[in-house]
Amino acid sequence: MSAQTPGSMVIKTGFEALLPKGFMVGHAQDDQAGTGCTVILCEQGATGAVSVRGAAPATTETDLLDPRNTVEKVNGILLSGGSAFGLEAVSGVMQWLSQKGVGFSVLTARVPIVCGASIFDLTVGSDSVYPNKAMGYMACENATTKVPTGNVGAGTGASIGKLLGESLAMKAGLGFSSMQIDDLIVSAVVVVNAVGNVFDRAKGAYIAGIRDPHASSGIIDPYTAFEMISSAGRQEGLIGANTTIGCIITNGCLTKAQATHVADMAHDGYARALEPVHTGFDGDAVFVLSSCQAAASVDLIGVLAARVIEASIHHAACSAVSAYGLPGCQG
Repeated sequence: MSAQTPGSMVIKTGFEALLPKGFMVGHAQDDQAGTGCTVILCEQGATGAVSVRGAAPATTETDLLDPRNTVEKVNGILLSGGSAFGLEAVSGVMQWLSQKGVGFSVLTARVPIVCGASIFDLTVGSDSVYPNKAMGYMACENATTKVPTGNVGAGTGASIGKLLGESLAMKAGLGFSSMQIDDLIVSAVVVVNAVGNVFDRAKGAYIAGIRDPHASSGIIDPYTAFEMISSAGRQEGLIGANTTIGCIITNGCLTKAQATHVADMAHDGYARALEPVHTGFDGDAVFVLSSCQAAASVDLIGVLAARVIEASIHHAACSAVSAYGLPGCQG
């Protein structure tokens, strides 16, 4: 699937989207429990960065990505369900990489550098089953250069539009998209689990989100939902129970500081496609992995990063299939 963007640059999504050389993406999930995890692997190491703007994040090893800190290369990013419980799956990724002799050299040992973030999916499927070490390992075993999307991996239990509670929410999932200019490839894997709506600028409409409680179909404006909450004197939104997480994957050359700037710019894609975003209910985060194989300006990479994030959010919503009592765009 491809889409035209302003300026006639083509965004590719799903199996048509490109993954830069040296990267693989793998999924593992428990469909019955409604949870899973997704790993982005770079065995040779990639420059890593992160930008966290939501107020309720569940993350691990993000301090390593601070440009002031020592470690320069990352071997994997783990996106997971299960809230903070799901961060255990990082250990499985580390085990898989360790068995391949991959990692940061420390004296006689090699320590794989794996960072992670989780969404809250405990209100979907089972609230007592989480991605664990075995599931993280299996995601690595399943890794490929073609990326399945929708109700897979960390998107298995993802939902959207929870500002008025889960009963009016919709199913979301995992999206993947890419753009290419000459040798430069910028891709994005995004898991959408937002409290609000997905907005499509081209259509000028919400394409998924908070279902209208007074109609059999239709999506209501999130600000109308806020007014309903306020007039009822209650607070919905499942505080800390949301979060959109993703990873920019590029072959463009970036330092840690530059990659951090790209991660900040990538959040513009969140702001264009999610309404509201970066709330006290969300733990929104964007990672960046750069393999430094193509020369390109930091600003160009950042602009493309925001676009592919936006496209991946749309794809995550549009590719979701109804499950766990939540309607999806795919029915």
